[in-house]
Amino acid sequence: MKYELPLIPATLVKRYKRFLADVILADGSEITVHCPNTGSMKRCAEPGSRVWLSDSQNPKRKYRYTWEWVEIDGQYRACMNTARPNQLVKEALEQRRIPGLTLWDELLPEPKVEDGRLDFCLLDENGHRCWIEVKSVTLLEEYWPEREQLGTDSHILNTGLGCFPDAVTERGRKHLKRLEALKAEGDRAVMLFCVPHEGIQRVTVAHHIDVKYAQVLREVMANGVEVMAAQVMFAEDDSGMWISGLLPVEL
Repeated sequence: MKYELPLIPATLVKRYKRFLADVILADGSEITVHCPNTGSMKRCAEPGSRVWLSDSQNPKRKYRYTWEWVEIDGQYRACMNTARPNQLVKEALEQRRIPGLTLWDELLPEPKVEDGRLDFCLLDENGHRCWIEVKSVTLLEEYWPEREQLGTDSHILNTGLGCFPDAVTERGRKHLKRLEALKAEGDRAVMLFCVPHEGIQRVTVAHHIDVKYAQVLREVMANGVEVMAAQVMFAEDDSGMWISGLLPVEL
């Protein structure tokens, strides 16, 4: 995906009230922008970080600018707009660029299921269905607690390992159980982690943040739900992003 207008660099002052952030523009002016991310944004909302904004060019909008990207640790760009992963996955599916998800005849966004909606359903000419739920992975822990191997107080340096979730998510567990139920009915079911973070090279479940989600993820995998991670590349000129392939998933 390419942004219609160039992104605007700024410096983060603070994020607050979940949906708002104050930033300082290049000319020194301070403005409030929309933060389209309801998660904890752990390690992704540090005051003083470089950020990038999109301009709606709509003067009637209360907050004209939207926070899109952030620079983490002074070296990695990450996309904080939670609407973008689904857009990236949809584009990649349409262009048949996600290995293992290329053989389909119809793409259904936000299909209804018994207790809500999932993100995508792929249909082939024989009526076979593949259900896909997308989650964004932006948490690269500086240190990773190797609790099972080293004990609860032991840590090792993280080497590109991204974690999901970054906060306890009951909704995420619900999506996993729905995928498991659809798999039990004979359909294919895929949990697809989208990784819009340049520093993440591998993906795992954050058992140190949400042990229940970790347990459910392993249970549904044992019952046939597939887990994949899609790598997002950032344009050097900050003009857009795209999915380039898959990353290893380590559980």
